[in-house]
Amino acid sequence: MNAPLHREMPATLLDSAAVLEQVTRQWDSDIVRQLTDYIAIPAKSPGFDPQWSQHGYIDTVLRNAAQWVEAQKVEGLKLEIVRLEGRTPVLFFEVPATKADAAQTILMYGHLDKQPEFTGWRNDLGPWTPKYEDGKLYGRGGADDGYAVYASIAAVQALKAQGKPHPRIVGLIETCEESGSYDLLPYVNALRPRLGDVGLVICLDSGAGNYDQLWLTTSLRGLAGGTLKVQILTEGVHSGDASGLVPSSFRIMRQVLDRLEDSKSGRLLPQSFHCEVPADRLEQAKATAAILGEEVYKRFPWAHADCGGSTAFALPTTTDPVQALVNRTWTPTLSVTGAEGFPALQDAGNVLRPYTAFKLSLRLPPLVDAVAAVQELKTLLEDNAPYQAKVTFEGSGAASGWNAPATTPWFERALNAASMAHFGAPVGYIGQGGTIPLMNMLSEGFPTAQMMVCGVLGPRSNAHGPNEFLHVPYAKRLTAAVAEVMAQMP
Repeated sequence: MNAPLHREMPATLLDSAAVLEQVTRQWDSDIVRQLTDYIAIPAKSPGFDPQWSQHGYIDTVLRNAAQWVEAQKVEGLKLEIVRLEGRTPVLFFEVPATKADAAQTILMYGHLDKQPEFTGWRNDLGPWTPKYEDGKLYGRGGADDGYAVYASIAAVQALKAQGKPHPRIVGLIETCEESGSYDLLPYVNALRPRLGDVGLVICLDSGAGNYDQLWLTTSLRGLAGGTLKVQILTEGVHSGDASGLVPSSFRIMRQVLDRLEDSKSGRLLPQSFHCEVPADRLEQAKATAAILGEEVYKRFPWAHADCGGSTAFALPTTTDPVQALVNRTWTPTLSVTGAEGFPALQDAGNVLRPYTAFKLSLRLPPLVDAVAAVQELKTLLEDNAPYQAKVTFEGSGAASGWNAPATTPWFERALNAASMAHFGAPVGYIGQGGTIPLMNMLSEGFPTAQMMVCGVLGPRSNAHGPNEFLHVPYAKRLTAAVAEVMAQMP
């Protein structure tokens, strides 16, 4: 269990004001412009752009990032774009140690592939039309997490500018993360001799509870996904002729999903999809709930309706901040993220559709095996189909979650010092509902490494959805905080 959050804060090893001044200048004069260009390129992850190689967008953003890194002329830095046949490329860089007795390596991670466009963007915004407004850079991918490679190098530069000795630093920037990182493990294996003995991982692909302090991610949910299809006919037929005799594929779909989820409560029914929440994570959730309060759930863009002159907002599953944090980090939850077999409303005639297909996204607690969950899903959903309909579930990815290792004293001191120096508040601890497959790989490969998993995805930043934005003032302070932590690695 982590030590109490409130204690005497240690001093930083760097001139914090100078660090923040330097990274602020670099963000304002260069990085915002680089990310503006990056957002304009539709470098969708291969899961959403099967022709990614022919389109060349992923290669473009990777090449642009590589050229920028090389242009920074960081002392000793070597960089290459690594390509394994048939896989998305990665950017790998290494900076030699300047600390004589440094035995371990710092690994910095990010990704450059993006989620697809989605609908609902503000009229003056769009996924590929960047706009900088009130300190927020709008557009797809800037916050999730195209900024990571730029912020990582800026942090290294700030560290070097003060002449402080540092361990060896390597960087791994992938282009398959939004598709489940299925290309990443082969690269980790291929590069393992060059990664070295990793003692600290800095992953800038996570979230923040607010924009007022540094946040450390303590856990990540896993993901089991796939397409569930229910087919009852080989072609559409007149609904007046067939309905009442031919069962609706949508009704069968509802029955099949009822095996998986209690639609009233949202609880996942298979017990194997649940796990006990560790005691230290519950204590951290209580501490975080005390900081964030109702903002835990109020930060989402709830729909609302006019009810007799008053406004009624849609409600969350719970208004208890502690339970809300647990629900979004340690509770398995089903979402339907796509559908097929439905005509557009304006094209929908009186036709009984032959099939219904849903894309399912099942978020799993950090300690549940995702591969086993996909297999259980297939059996649960396909067996003994109602009306002997043709029911198929095709898995599209499985990534187990992650629970952070215990925080060592030096790491906790460094995090608190960095947060106090650049935010005036101690570090906050928060679980995240998203999935970063790399973290499990690294925890297994480097079991003693400390994991600085953090990011800029704070309230209303809306990664994956419309109006995604990068909170630039927070990103500047996060960049400075990363430099501070690296300086304190023993």
